[in-house]
Amino acid sequence: MLNLGLLLIRLVIGILFIGHGAQKLFGWFGGYGLKGTGGWFDSIGMKPGVTMALLAGLAELIGGILFALGLLTPLAGIMIAGTMVMAIVKVHFSNGLWATSNGYEYNLTLLAVAMGVVLTGPGLYSLDAFLF
Repeated sequence: MLNLGLLLIRLVIGILFIGHGAQKLFGWFGGYGLKGTGGWFDSIGMKPGVTMALLAGLAELIGGILFALGLLTPLAGIMIAGTMVMAIVKVHFSNGLWATSNGYEYNLTLLAVAMGVVLTGPGLYSLDAFLF
């Protein structure tokens, strides 16, 4: 059951991060694409905005794909965790903990899940287990 649980966690979190990366990079799923996201990044002091949006989008997209597949899981988890640390520091921390106030509760949860899987391992149903 542990391995099925890890697979479920990896798939849900990985697919959600793939979607978030696609929002930033391509404007899919209601996102604003590089130009729109880059403009917002500029407005919160993350400059140059388009470059930072590209890096965040790639980290989310590639990290999400790797995480879902259970491939290079430590790298995937660090990519996901890195984007969540930046979201906490640059956007949500000043609003406090709770998501109801646009706080960092959700980002902290995703950070904990990603690092928990990194520390636990991706499970038997992963490409890491198959390849390594």
